[in-house]
Amino acid sequence: MDLPWTFPTCALLYGHLLPWLRTEGDQSSDDFYNETMAKIFLQYYENTTRVVWNRFMEASWNYVTNINQQNLEEMLLKDMERSQHMLFFGTQARLFKIARFQDPVVKHMLSKLQNIDKAALPKDELQEVMEGAPRSPGTCSPGESGDWWEDVMATSRDQKELLWAWQGWRDAVGPQVRMTFERYVQLSNKAAKLNGYEDMGALWQSMYESDTLEQDLEHLYQELQPLYLNLHAYVRRALHRHYGPELIDLRGPIPAHLLGNMWAQSWVNILDLVLPFPKKPLDDITRNMKVQHWKPEKMFIEAENFYTSLGLLSTPPDFWRKSMMERPADGREVECHASAWDFYNGQDFRIKKCTEVTIEDLLSIFHQMGHIQYFLQYKNLSVIFRAGTNPAFEEAVGLVIILSVFSHKHLLNKGLLSHQHQDSEEEVNFLMGIALDKIAFIPFAYLMDLSRWKVFDGTIQKDVYNQEWWSLRLKYQGLCPPTPRTEEDFDPAAKFHISASMPYLRYFLSLVLQFQFHEALCKATGHMGLLHRCDIYNSKMAGKLLEDVLKLGSSKPWPEVLEKITGETKVPAKAIMTYSKLLLNWLVTENVQQGEILGWPDFSCYFEEKETDKVTFLSLELDPNQVNFGQWVLLALSFVMFLVALLLACRLHSLEKRSPAQDTSVQDISTLEIPPKAYFLGIAMEPRQAVKRRSCWAFNNRKPLWMKAEWWSWD
Repeated sequence: MDLPWTFPTCALLYGHLLPWLRTEGDQSSDDFYNETMAKIFLQYYENTTRVVWNRFMEASWNYVTNINQQNLEEMLLKDMERSQHMLFFGTQARLFKIARFQDPVVKHMLSKLQNIDKAALPKDELQEVMEGAPRSPGTCSPGESGDWWEDVMATSRDQKELLWAWQGWRDAVGPQVRMTFERYVQLSNKAAKLNGYEDMGALWQSMYESDTLEQDLEHLYQELQPLYLNLHAYVRRALHRHYGPELIDLRGPIPAHLLGNMWAQSWVNILDLVLPFPKKPLDDITRNMKVQHWKPEKMFIEAENFYTSLGLLSTPPDFWRKSMMERPADGREVECHASAWDFYNGQDFRIKKCTEVTIEDLLSIFHQMGHIQYFLQYKNLSVIFRAGTNPAFEEAVGLVIILSVFSHKHLLNKGLLSHQHQDSEEEVNFLMGIALDKIAFIPFAYLMDLSRWKVFDGTIQKDVYNQEWWSLRLKYQGLCPPTPRTEEDFDPAAKFHISASMPYLRYFLSLVLQFQFHEALCKATGHMGLLHRCDIYNSKMAGKLLEDVLKLGSSKPWPEVLEKITGETKVPAKAIMTYSKLLLNWLVTENVQQGEILGWPDFSCYFEEKETDKVTFLSLELDPNQVNFGQWVLLALSFVMFLVALLLACRLHSLEKRSPAQDTSVQDISTLEIPPKAYFLGIAMEPRQAVKRRSCWAFNNRKPLWMKAEWWSWD
């Protein structure tokens, strides 16, 4: 096998390994696939991987920061080399009898190496998968489009405009993905089986190393449900006040286009419609930042300062030189959604983001810098262990910092708030903003992978992809599509992570983990009082606790790592419920006073007619005065058609009267055998046929004559 990643610095190891591979068939496998050779093998993998993966990351970075055909082809070439590298080492790793080994680290490394994901596919199918793969290999935020469609969804309060944007996005994206999605499922499952899993869903779940993962997740969701149901009922009432009963049923699900987000995963953009105490609006932090002349570089420096205030590592100089912190001014086409990058050489780490001066982008930068801090902490580990202990940990590190950054105390210290103190009503307003972003996200984050697991294992068949997608969104989110959907649509593809085959469970678990981490870090600082008031800035104790977890990478099982920071081996809902306690108490009281129904007992997304003053006319729902006008127009058209028919009949009658008389005296025998002709609508025919057709014309008014069978029968 040609190994394009071999290079001089690995010559020594290659010299050890190659004779072993060449003589594999001459000696017993136990002699070659023993623990000593496994360590040599792993060292060789380590050194080659740093080069191969670095080349791939460089090519990928070049593409996403300068999108053109040449860079795309180079990236695909390096991706193929990386896949070949994974295939070779993954295949060899499976030959070791790790059950017999003594060193737990060697066993752990080899077991991780055996999972080669899509690289297990035959080369032609691998190429097919790569050509349809996502173009950005960095770590992405859960909300990503940045398109003007999203601006409409976020800012418009016109339900017709919202419907136009909602449906337009899905019509533009869904059908394209729908055509290839079945093939994607087939190839994904084939790759999973080649890796020893039943389907791709099982392979994704294996990253969390739990035999009871699905049951644990459902239990966690049920723990969180009271918080979501109370938020849902309150928001439904607020939307009912704004849009009226024509759109909102107080016992039913919410139309998915009215929640301020293209995917209804975050509802924070409708805060103005649902603010508990409208007379005490929240500070406009974005406006304050612009008044104070914040720049993108200052936003990154603030994030850097927060992490170093905890005693954590600072970013190397190359980070500031090589990162793309703003959209390039030279006109290059770039991918703008935020992502953090590790180039696998222990010194090159970057962020890609088209930063705008907004509070949302500031918090996004803190999140991405959390990924960078993770990279910095585990950079000295083996490449195999350079990842979060599970994918959710990677997300939670940045998110837990945001909980402190967005606290009233921290924003006030940074001069971004005008009010020195928050009263109880202002605190409820603040927590409502948090809930619209995080609590509203709970069921969406859960069902994203739940739906795909069901697709991969065959529970959801291809002929009901869209139907079952909306069944899950109704069951867990209490949402319905604003217009009827069919299987010609493919609404799951409206979300980038589905069309790009990116697992989403990390976002659900990290949503809960961030509060669990926050509670533990705040306890380490000695914080007393309500959890949402805690700010860990400048706490070396909190930083040390976090550092001890981050530097482990994925070298330890995640329950063991979780226990180091929280004292627990599970992910319970207790911390997030504690953080939201003040808001939950207020929501329960408000919903009881309003007589709200929690949930959506009218458990249906069928589009039943509501009682309105609309009248159906020619399959259209119109106002009565529009129907009246339409009826008069039809009456006038009927009268005009009657006159035209009358004039046509008169014209034909005159033509028949002027027909030349028959000269029977000169007819021969054959001519005499032809019966006399009569005319109807200009067509010569036997008299009895003309009479028959005139009768049809006079009495049959249900269909045009030329649509009648007898019109074409000449018998």
